[in-house]
Amino acid sequence: MKSLTKILLVALLVFAGCETNEQKPDLATLYNRAAKYRGVNRNPVILIPGIGGSGLAERVSGRMVWGDFSGNYANPEKPDGASLFALPIIEEATLDKHHDTIIPTGTIAHFRSKLLGFLSITKEAYSQTLRVLGIGGYLDEHKMNMGIVDYGDDHFTCFEFDYDWRRDNVENARRLHEFILEKRAYIQAEYERRYNLPNYNVKFDIVAHSMGGLITRYYLRYGIADLPEDGPIQPVNWAGSRYVERAILVGTPNAGSTSALMKLVDGLEIHSTLPAYSPALLGTMPSIYQTLPRGRHGVLVDATNPDKRIDDILNPQLWEQLGWGLADRDQDPVLQWLLPDVKDPEQRRHIALQHQRKCLQRAKQFTTALDVPAAPPDSLSLYLIAGDAVPTPSVLGVNMQNGALTVIESAPGDETVIRSSALMDERVGQKWLPRLVSPIKWENVLFIFADHEGLSKHPAFLDNLLYILLEHPH
Repeated sequence: MKSLTKILLVALLVFAGCETNEQKPDLATLYNRAAKYRGVNRNPVILIPGIGGSGLAERVSGRMVWGDFSGNYANPEKPDGASLFALPIIEEATLDKHHDTIIPTGTIAHFRSKLLGFLSITKEAYSQTLRVLGIGGYLDEHKMNMGIVDYGDDHFTCFEFDYDWRRDNVENARRLHEFILEKRAYIQAEYERRYNLPNYNVKFDIVAHSMGGLITRYYLRYGIADLPEDGPIQPVNWAGSRYVERAILVGTPNAGSTSALMKLVDGLEIHSTLPAYSPALLGTMPSIYQTLPRGRHGVLVDATNPDKRIDDILNPQLWEQLGWGLADRDQDPVLQWLLPDVKDPEQRRHIALQHQRKCLQRAKQFTTALDVPAAPPDSLSLYLIAGDAVPTPSVLGVNMQNGALTVIESAPGDETVIRSSALMDERVGQKWLPRLVSPIKWENVLFIFADHEGLSKHPAFLDNLLYILLEHPH
């Protein structure tokens, strides 16, 4: 019993984190006067979480698929749970037609799980960010309506864009547009009622973490325009900037992340006490492919010959040759769960490979669209908050015989996104120059000494977040 107690205590510390004596700013005092201001000179805010940052549930039953790993949640190591978690694989259908009954359930403030079936554990997600936005006077109507906090009559200045992060990022960018139009109409009605200002030109500030930043950037650049299935990308028109004044991107993998490749190849283990998510399940999700790193940056090499770069990471033939993701024949038991009506293993494989090709092609078009150099209009400012103190895998070696990946090099980052990816630094793998070369024109960049999850709750981020939103000149 003593051994079990020790195990539980260690696990609790690992999962929940440890307290430190780090000095923190008194944000309530620093921004008290600015937070009390109510008026049209302060934009409403939209918080966009990263991949895995929105809860997912089955629409009819309410069964949790992601965010609460306790009770009757969708266990990915069982057929019914795997089928709920994966995006449907539909033969001969475009990715936007792959619908199911899973819906987003809001930004995850805390992840919940049970250790060994009885000890409840909570891990912080976006609760600190939401709390600090509240300190700054950005008050969330959703939380008000749920009875979590009473803001009185001031609950219309902060919104959380939850989304199904398994799906294509362009699809979610188009959902973001609908969300913005809906909230904009609501804000306009409030401005007319409160300040007698009809049809006010409301603009938003966006705070986007991780993959949420990719959705934001696509929306700002192209609005609701879709990607072509093949061929040239349309010119950047900055259609989304009509409704957005400032975008603060936090830990966004603008040049992709080796972590995405490793997860698609090896699967995901959240915690040693929880079931793992297999490569086949993750391989159904277009969004993950869209966070893959750029081959031109030299992130993938032959493990036996590190000088030999593999530039075309999004080549479907490479994935099939190496048996990655849905192309891994060992994943057939999972494919049987996902395609129960397909009895022939080779037919299952054919359908799975077709889906993987669609995802890779879509990712190629998406990343190409984001990489087009284009200066934003003067009315839009882009801010970056990134980590550069944690060694992060930057170059992977692949065994060309069995597809196994190994870390060859690490670089400063946040353990998931390297510094140069967040910056979208095009000097990587190319000729070095003394100044940053990036297709993104940053208004300002702030580096923080934290890991990927810790960025959104680090005191330096939270302090600077309120400064940018409340006091930084427009």
